[in-house]
Amino acid sequence: MAADAVSLALTYYSRDRGGAHVEAHLARWSGLLQADAYAGYNRLYVAERTPGPILEAACWAHARRPFFALADIEASARRKASGKSPAPISPLALDVVQRMDRLFEIERGINGSSADERRAVRQDLSRPLVDDLEVLLRAERPRLSRGSDLAKAMDYMLKRWPAFTRFLEDGRVCLSNNAAERALRGIALGRKSWLFAGSDRGGQRAAAMYSLIVTAKMNDIDPQAWLADVLARIAGHPTHRLDELLPWNWQPKRAAVNRAA
Repeated sequence: MAADAVSLALTYYSRDRGGAHVEAHLARWSGLLQADAYAGYNRLYVAERTPGPILEAACWAHARRPFFALADIEASARRKASGKSPAPISPLALDVVQRMDRLFEIERGINGSSADERRAVRQDLSRPLVDDLEVLLRAERPRLSRGSDLAKAMDYMLKRWPAFTRFLEDGRVCLSNNAAERALRGIALGRKSWLFAGSDRGGQRAAAMYSLIVTAKMNDIDPQAWLADVLARIAGHPTHRLDELLPWNWQPKRAAVNRAA
């Protein structure tokens, strides 16, 4: 597999969600970070950070959720059908959701395209929509009370507007971090089954296994087949050729023997 086709997942373990852990994990790295507005990331975005600032790319799916909750017509209808008072629908929230959905529709049309191609389409089609949305949010926000749910949803975006618009200038950035969250779905759904790692070392081992298994999946390798084969071969495998067993280089033993022959 070509080096530029390699996909890699890296999972870290920490005892809690404190920002200090994130800072330690990413201490020697700079680049783009796409995530929600977790406060533990804030120090990563400081301009004076060494070795350099991390550029924040905000997630539009996270921004959409509170607006959708205020504009969920189907949920309101279900409440009414079950004899409950229907939830009020915010026309403004519904308008924002529909505008965001047009952005997601554009993204579906350029999935799999190169970064340059994605940027070109976004400049042509997405930027006017984003600019219009900003005008709407900034015009309507002063008319709302500070404590309203709609005002909070608007503030979430307006306070981070450069991070929300970064995808327009950089085709590598996704509109949301849904792909990363889907990759963690199995961990989230099963965490009650493996609630305790037993020790910090157990947590670190679990993180290493998550890294290997998800990396195998990202490279279209069956994790069970890969692990079974590697565990069977690794004791007799030359240490200077361990890279051959990495998911993006791995070949089943029979295929490797045939290729050598």
